[in-house]
Amino acid sequence: RYFEAGIDDLTKAMQHKGLTIILGGPIGVYETEDYPFLQQEIDLLKVRLENNLPTLGICLGAQLIAHALGAKVYAGHEKEIGWSKLSLSSAENNPLNPLTDTAVLHWHGDTFDLPEQAELLASSEIYPNQAFSVGKNILALQFHIEVAADSLEKWLIGHTCELRKANINIPSLRADNEAYAAILETQAQAVLQSYLKQIAAI
Repeated sequence: RYFEAGIDDLTKAMQHKGLTIILGGPIGVYETEDYPFLQQEIDLLKVRLENNLPTLGICLGAQLIAHALGAKVYAGHEKEIGWSKLSLSSAENNPLNPLTDTAVLHWHGDTFDLPEQAELLASSEIYPNQAFSVGKNILALQFHIEVAADSLEKWLIGHTCELRKANINIPSLRADNEAYAAILETQAQAVLQSYLKQIAAI
């Protein structure tokens, strides 16, 4: 089931005993005054994480997890938009190992400190904290693993203001999308299967 943050009541999603995935968005964790629903989402997420329920956060979702775990989330020193490879950590049974030598899509301006109880899984050249896990149930990814090759033109259209403000070359980014997205789709399946097996094994 899909819930629209800011529109739907997220209580049922956050109390779900199975996997809940928290996706990205163009706002910041710290913008609770402008977007009050964020505080309710954070409060529900804190309880969810305390109960160690299976939770996957992507981009803003990862930042929300970091914040709920007590880490600082803040505006980064530059926008990270585009495709590049990750530097994976030597964490035992790193679920991101299928992404070795695979370019992933980065699209964020905020970053976060690593929560004290978390294990770092990946870094990029621009930001050291790109992914972390807490135990086997909680996984946070700053980059976008959920991209689909046939829908990335929507991203370019919907985010044109952000792209132009960040001086991103749109035709170049489109070409990278065409070059890398299909490969990431395949490797992303392996990552998600690895993560789901971890959850099922508990």
